[in-house]
Amino acid sequence: MEIVVSGIRPTGYLHLGNYFGAIQNFLKMQDENNCFFFIADYHSLTTHPTPADLHGNVKQVLVEYLASGIDPEKVTLYIQSDLPETAELYLLLNMNAYMGELERVTTFKEKARKQPDNINAGLLTYPCLMAADIIIHKAHKVPVGKDQEQHLEMTRTFARRFNRMYNVELFPEPQAFNFGQELIKIPGLDGSGKMGKSEGEGNAIFLAEEPKSIRKKVMRAVTDTGPTSPNSPKSEPVENLFSLLRIVSTPDTVQYFEDQYNSMQIRYGDLKKQLAEDIISFTAPLRERIIEISADDAYLSKVVKIGADKARESAAKTVKDAREIIGFRKF
Repeated sequence: MEIVVSGIRPTGYLHLGNYFGAIQNFLKMQDENNCFFFIADYHSLTTHPTPADLHGNVKQVLVEYLASGIDPEKVTLYIQSDLPETAELYLLLNMNAYMGELERVTTFKEKARKQPDNINAGLLTYPCLMAADIIIHKAHKVPVGKDQEQHLEMTRTFARRFNRMYNVELFPEPQAFNFGQELIKIPGLDGSGKMGKSEGEGNAIFLAEEPKSIRKKVMRAVTDTGPTSPNSPKSEPVENLFSLLRIVSTPDTVQYFEDQYNSMQIRYGDLKKQLAEDIISFTAPLRERIIEISADDAYLSKVVKIGADKARESAAKTVKDAREIIGFRKF
């Protein structure tokens, strides 16, 4: 059984892209691996240093994880800031990370361009914190997107460097978790790219979203002027709508609109209305569960405490070993 580590930043509500991407794969992993899933509230400060409601955002992500099926009995589900050992290991890794290699990280350069007035030290050393999150549990696998591959490579670099500098084999070198060909890319509603809050609120459908809001967003989704000939290829915006339809609708419904498109009789308004209702039907059980769990503070407190205790059991041993290896010992 491999150790798997993954986190998500509490910068907003989870959406269908998160659900069909990370969360569905988490559900598969939790039955087969020793999983550590955490809410990365430290990480969120690199881009949102003065959050309006950090605690509320953390709670929302926690609730939506649980409502989606993440089982705290099967996995270690915790909040990053509940693990002070992470901050200590992050500090130790910073001592052996070099300015030049951190400045060359692609995501750092991109973020620095997007937020020129907030190029903070935490943004620069983000890879060190990510590495601490992973190697503190001696993870073997990490489910990451394409944009995080460089960070994972740096995690391996930091693990190798520590082992080499102190002539030990404390940290394994984690690899990307391979989901094979089963990954589903959820397109956004803006006509291109993937679903995500960073592309704008109107681009994503959130798990806890009200039906009225879902209808409004879907009806505003980008399309085109319609097919120009029978069986013509679909433009990217229209193909995106059909991709969403295939995920939430019945095969008969999908086939009906495929036939309508291929025969040049399609009415995008009808397609959007059907898509909106099918998304509402799909998300309704999740929304109801989110409301139920969100109101149960006693249950949430229990989940968080159990997760923190389990995570600290793993993390404390790793940091204790690292401290002794470096030379920090009590008199």
